[in-house]
Amino acid sequence: MKAWTKNPAVKTTTGSTQTLAQGPTVKGVLTRTLRHALLAACAVAGGYTAAAQAAYPDHAITMIVPLAAGSAVDNAARLVAQEMAKDLGVAVVVENQPGAAGIIGADRVSKATPDGYTIGGFNDSILTMVPNLQNAMPWDPVRDFTPVSLATTFAWALVTTPSLHYKSAADLVAAARAAPGKLHYGSGGIGSPQHIAMALFAARNGLDIVHVPYKGASQAAVGVAAGEVQAAFEAVPTVKSLVDGKKLDLIGVCSEKELASLPGVKTISESGSVPFTFESWFVVVAPKKTPAPVVDRLNAAIKKALANPDLQQKLAAQGAFPRGSSAKELGDLTKSQLQVYKKLIDDNHIKVD
Repeated sequence: MKAWTKNPAVKTTTGSTQTLAQGPTVKGVLTRTLRHALLAACAVAGGYTAAAQAAYPDHAITMIVPLAAGSAVDNAARLVAQEMAKDLGVAVVVENQPGAAGIIGADRVSKATPDGYTIGGFNDSILTMVPNLQNAMPWDPVRDFTPVSLATTFAWALVTTPSLHYKSAADLVAAARAAPGKLHYGSGGIGSPQHIAMALFAARNGLDIVHVPYKGASQAAVGVAAGEVQAAFEAVPTVKSLVDGKKLDLIGVCSEKELASLPGVKTISESGSVPFTFESWFVVVAPKKTPAPVVDRLNAAIKKALANPDLQQKLAAQGAFPRGSSAKELGDLTKSQLQVYKKLIDDNHIKVD
């Protein structure tokens, strides 16, 4: 009689002859069982992931704006977020987290869970200027964020303290040349667009004018109004209410042509300065590795919001221009402008104070 077992590791004996029984091994059975279990788990997990993405969003989204409340980007972000919420069916909550020219708030976005529920509303300085001025950064502007869309661009202007009675950019240039190192300008922080704009303007006009960083663009504008500093370059939406209230003198715009929203205000280039243009962006980004379907959903909501005539009118009244781009277009623009500002900063010897 021949003994038989399914386990070849167990030897059977028939008389004096030992034979290794044939059949499926315990190891083989366990391996196949484990493989099937893993495949099933992956399928289930994949199903859950796909279902989660298909259901996105199912609760409120937080948009981190790493800038002070009342800044141009903050104002635009709140308008766009409110309109996005209508399409997404959930609240889009704007949360300000200023500090270190946007580095702190941006760091929070870079380290957030990449599920589309924490996104960033940045200005271009955070992605293209600040990284060129810092020796060490806690995040990389290209590697650590997923582009979503270029939402708006902003017209910029030169503002001064009313008591100085400057009428044009040429007046500021003349005053700065007459008293080197005596005039001061405000900015939203080291590496902020206000800092870069005036540093470039001063370099091109051969001016010695002292930088005074504030904690945000709106605080810098108030500083000019109070006479703490004499001038600043600011996005038009940031200073419009102060200009309308006669708290600031707006003496030139940084566009190639005069703005319809500011009739009679000359461009900087027309007013006696060397040719000078400047604009900034409001962009939406997400943490790296955010799934493409989530990015696409956010992008579609932004574009739909920007197509709304009512929103367009509100943005235009603030000097903001709706854009709306693909995620790839924003990614390419970021990479390009990162190099453009590196050259400008290096060529003009702009340094962290």
